[in-house]
Amino acid sequence: MSIPFIRPKPAYLPDHYEELADIRDAGVYSNYGPVNTRFEQGLIEQLFGGVGGCVTVCNATIGLMLAIREAVGEVVTGERRYALMPAFTFAATAHAALWAGLTPLLCDVDKETWLPCAAAEETLLRHYAGRIAVLVPYATFGNNLDLDRYERLSRTYGVPVVVDAAASLGSQDEQGRGFGTGCRHAVVYSMHVTKTFATAEGGVIYCADQERLVRLRAMGNFGFGVPRTATMLGLNAKLSEIGALLALAKLGEFEQLVERRAALAAFYRQRLPTFEFQRETGRRRAYQFMPVLISEAQASRRATLIAALAARGIGAGHYFSPHLHEQPYFREHCVAGELAVTDRLSRCALSLPIFDDMTLDELGIVCDAVWEQLETGA
Repeated sequence: MSIPFIRPKPAYLPDHYEELADIRDAGVYSNYGPVNTRFEQGLIEQLFGGVGGCVTVCNATIGLMLAIREAVGEVVTGERRYALMPAFTFAATAHAALWAGLTPLLCDVDKETWLPCAAAEETLLRHYAGRIAVLVPYATFGNNLDLDRYERLSRTYGVPVVVDAAASLGSQDEQGRGFGTGCRHAVVYSMHVTKTFATAEGGVIYCADQERLVRLRAMGNFGFGVPRTATMLGLNAKLSEIGALLALAKLGEFEQLVERRAALAAFYRQRLPTFEFQRETGRRRAYQFMPVLISEAQASRRATLIAALAARGIGAGHYFSPHLHEQPYFREHCVAGELAVTDRLSRCALSLPIFDDMTLDELGIVCDAVWEQLETGA
């Protein structure tokens, strides 16, 4: 038996021979080519109801770097400026801020939604008033942030926002709109092969501010303006036409995949009723995997549990453990507020398999194995 933690299922390129031949015949392999343009347009129509626009990037980490630097502008040498973000997130978020010349300022998360804690954010915004350059909230595991609240914070404190929505393509807000729809700030999504929107590598920056999108696209193309000379800070963030083709193929099947994964997540909740789950926000959430919390009493046995599952051919993980401030490099280069909830999530986090073609029988096998291991300690 083999039930992997994540079973990537990007488009199979040989099934798209004609489209590959079109790319070859056109002789355009990058530089925001025609396949990339079709994908960007299709994504906006299908997931965002035709509202706003987007620019693709070669990966979401580069997307965060671009978006943060565009939002902040030039960083004054020697001036310590902070990027406020949750400690319960992936390393890429903190790295992107550091590459932009900022110091990550780590806040705690809400004990139920696992999204950034509103009280913790506002405490740090007041304490570091005038020294915070950007807010970088994370839509934890695809859960929907309250973007209206971040708009209010931005206007109240005069701080721009960049939303880390790495796992959120396919999530929907309370109105049933794609998460991020209408946001004037940059919202960065991942299309990494391990995500629900699985390609190979890639990302998308969404924004309803067309002028910001123009700047981001130019920054992602070496800062080139017209004529073709550098007019602003830039780097090479462009997605290849092959990458865009993988994304376009995924878009065609994506709605069905998101719904299926949501059904699998609902079944996990039924089969593991005594486990602690993340409280969902919004109408729908795109599930990359199934995050749960084991009890504090069981936390010391987590590594043994994961090893026992692996011996049965079942993959499992523990996102995000260790959290950012428990990792050596970030502990040295970040500043943190109180992190009591984050510490608990890190101790108790367990991530269980969800993948596109997972069956209910396979999910039942996972749940039974987890129960057996925790009850017997075997």
